Amino acid sequence: MNESSASHIEHDRRISEKIRRELGSVVCALLEDKAVIEIMLNPDGRLWVERLGRPMEVVGEMSATQAESLMGTVASTLKTQITASNPILECELPFDGSRFEALIPPVVSAPVFTIRKKAIQVFTLEDYVSSGIMTLHQSKVIKDSVKDHLNILVAGGTGTGKTTLTNAIIDYMAVEANQDRIVIIEDTGELQCTAENVVIMRTVDHVDMTRLLKSTMRLRPNRILIGEVRDGAALALLKAWNTGHPGGIATVHANSAIEGLLRIEELVAEANTSPKQRLIAAAINVIIFIAKDSMHPAGRIVREIIRVNGYDGQNYLIKPM
Repeated sequence: MNESSASHIEHDRRISEKIRRELGSVVCALLEDKAVIEIMLNPDGRLWVERLGRPMEVVGEMSATQAESLMGTVASTLKTQITASNPILECELPFDGSRFEALIPPVVSAPVFTIRKKAIQVFTLEDYVSSGIMTLHQSKVIKDSVKDHLNILVAGGTGTGKTTLTNAIIDYMAVEANQDRIVIIEDTGELQCTAENVVIMRTVDHVDMTRLLKSTMRLRPNRILIGEVRDGAALALLKAWNTGHPGGIATVHANSAIEGLLRIEELVAEANTSPKQRLIAAAINVIIFIAKDSMHPAGRIVREIIRVNGYDGQNYLIKPM
């Protein structure tokens, strides 16, 4: 190891230690808790936590001064600043990859942040069946969809476990489709893939998902996987899936399987106002809807899986699977 590399490692170590100090012992302990999904700071200074299968609860407090210091340190790792003229920070914590979203005045009355923990353990589809989150039949449907190179949309609300479920599907894909070249595009590093032939791409401030999708077409992918579809990049994804690259996966925020299609319509409209229902129906083959369930021990359940068979000019032709 040369002197420059050693210096960078030492610098990163010091920054990580500083961030941990500024997070405080309560938040650091929560980051180590496997049941914790998300940690949130509200403008009133109260810290909230969401644990798997449990309602949110207050766990402590953080002063505005401490929060602003933390945000400034995290921003420095990206060689940027969070200021009144640049009041939103979106990134990952450098020491564990957790997603960090921070806001300061004037867009909020006092500092606010959320920390979405990065999944370390990858659950398998068998784990989902054994825990009762999905049935054996649903697991078989998903596996068959992967084998048949069908494009899968995983839909669900915030905190329902869309990414965790997607990682379970990718885990199966890495084994079943181990000859395929997989390209993953995401905003933050949440998807995990153990396939040998994989390329992972990340958006940055000056390179958005639409541009990365266009670049992906020249990387000779067999399957294109998207962390979350959130804007007009949905149109580029549909075109990519529909031009010789079947077998992909994407996630979207929606409150049912059919609403997943309607949400994609809305996102496509951000890039092109002409109707694209036929393109959507041709590109998206299977929709898996996962939802929170306070009565279930795991706190969530796969509610439905539907097959999209086309569009008749008025309605999507769908069938339960």
